Amino acid sequence: MLSFLKREKSKQLEDKLNAAQAKRRTGWEDLPEDELFTPAGFSEAQAEATASSNYSYWGSTFRAFFKNKFAVTLLIALAAVVAFAFIQPHLPGQADPNLCAVDPVTGIQYRNIAPGQDGFIWGSNSIGQDLWTRIWAGARTSLTIAFFVALIEAVVGITAGVLWGYVRGLDFVFTELYNIFDNIPTAIVLILISYVATPSIWTMVLGMAIKGWIEMARFIRNQILIIRDRDYNVASRCIGTPTIRIVLRNLLPYLVSVIMLRMALTIPEAIGNEVFITYIGLGLSVETPSLGNLVNDGRKVMMQAGLRYQLLYPTLILSFVTIAFYLIGNAFSDAADPKNHLQ
Repeated sequence: MLSFLKREKSKQLEDKLNAAQAKRRTGWEDLPEDELFTPAGFSEAQAEATASSNYSYWGSTFRAFFKNKFAVTLLIALAAVVAFAFIQPHLPGQADPNLCAVDPVTGIQYRNIAPGQDGFIWGSNSIGQDLWTRIWAGARTSLTIAFFVALIEAVVGITAGVLWGYVRGLDFVFTELYNIFDNIPTAIVLILISYVATPSIWTMVLGMAIKGWIEMARFIRNQILIIRDRDYNVASRCIGTPTIRIVLRNLLPYLVSVIMLRMALTIPEAIGNEVFITYIGLGLSVETPSLGNLVNDGRKVMMQAGLRYQLLYPTLILSFVTIAFYLIGNAFSDAADPKNHLQ
């Protein structure tokens, strides 16, 4: 009996609903027949139009980064060191880094002057060259090499990596290139370049970039493969979004954090390679001060207690720059991760 009453009540409600809908007129009933199925058309500008939002990716990234007080302090210190390295030769009273100073009284060349004596802030080497000016000149050289190596790896490596991961037809070509380059050790490439070409800053940049770009490309390719076929990318392709827009708006922003971490490792790695190749005697000439040259010179006298300053000062600058780049890049990578913007 109860089920019968429920069915009757449901039927009455359904009849009332149908009657109400029958009386209601729709907006398309008065349209002529030829306008009922007019194509809506396609607009590339409106393909991914969404509601406005006050969220800013870069704004959130920088807010998250500046919350890390240690990273901000380290960034200020690193910026000061890098800026001073390039400003130092323009300051008054700075000596030529290759000048072999001579005692004006005795006419004898200064040899291994201790720091703070005879006007040598960080002392001199065995031929009277001012370590203060040579270390900052070496820092300029090493930073220049690292900057251009990182720039080439970023531009060429990211472009090739995106093509490698997104365009399926290029996978075979880039895979074979990677197999060829990967089987050649970086040290061998640097040694061969040093033998073939005249040692210079640009020779070092070329030698490091030859191997670096393909490694960066493979790294980016692996990240692209992970997110290439996710739903939002498939949806973008289905509605006709151009490939370049998908890459710039859907793929690369998602990879900012991992790209920044990779770049943070590239600069210290480039400086380390320059130090290594100079350490084995195949790097820059002695007329071109670099941190590699200075560390190599300091290594030769490190067993003499009174001369260890010649290794200490360039090593401190080298260690600070490499560690600072890594820690700052790591902090910025975490800040660039969108998951950290929800806090």
